[in-house]
Amino acid sequence: MRVGQMTAAFKDVDTWIFDLDNTLYAPEARLFEQIEVKMTEWVVDALGVDSSEANEIRSRYWSRFGTTLAGLMREHDVDPEAYLEFVHDISLDHLEPDPELASAIAALPGRAIVYTNGSEPYARRVIEARGLSGIFDAVYGVEHADYFPKPERVAFETIIARDGLVPRRAAMFEDDARNLLVPLALGMRTILVARAPDDAPHVQHHACDLVDFLKDLAR
Repeated sequence: MRVGQMTAAFKDVDTWIFDLDNTLYAPEARLFEQIEVKMTEWVVDALGVDSSEANEIRSRYWSRFGTTLAGLMREHDVDPEAYLEFVHDISLDHLEPDPELASAIAALPGRAIVYTNGSEPYARRVIEARGLSGIFDAVYGVEHADYFPKPERVAFETIIARDGLVPRRAAMFEDDARNLLVPLALGMRTILVARAPDDAPHVQHHACDLVDFLKDLAR
C-alpha cells in the first residue's frame, strides 16, 4: 500500500488509472506517428488500396470507432492480434527513463494501473523504456477489453470487471478528452494530460505536466 496525504478531491481514490501513449511520455517522443505509419501500411496490404486512401481510412475509423483497429474489425473482419503486433513494432529510442515520474507514481496511495488502446506487450515495452517497470499493479491492453476500444462504455466496463476496481474510488489520466466521458459517468475523477486545457464538463482536472500534478496531490 502506497502512503501519502491526498488533496481533498482525491482523498478517497485508491486506484490510479493511466493511459499510455502521450500520457506516460510526452507527445514530443512522437511514437504515435510511427504507429500511424504502420497502420497505414497495414491498411494498404489488407485492403489493397493506395497509401492516400489507406491514410484516410485510418483517420476516419479512428474518429468513428475510437481506434483504427475497431473499424477494421467491424468493417473488414481483420485479425486483431496480427494487426497489433505489426503496428506496435516501432522504435522506442526516443524514450528515456523518468525517475521523477516513477517516484511520483510510486508515492500514490493504493494501486496504479495502465489501461491503453494499444496492446499489453507494447505497453510493457514503453513502461520499461520509461523506467517504470515494477510500479504498476496491472497493465491492460485493448485485448483485455475484448478489443472494444476507449471511449466505448463496454470497454471500460470490461476492464473494471476484470480488475475489480471501484469506479467511484478511481482516477483516470488521459491525453484524449473523449476518453474521459465514460469514466466521469461511472464515477471516476478525470484528469486530462495535455499542454492545453479543455473546458468540456467531463474533464474535471488538467495536468499540463503529469509529474507536477502528481506531486501537487500530496501537498
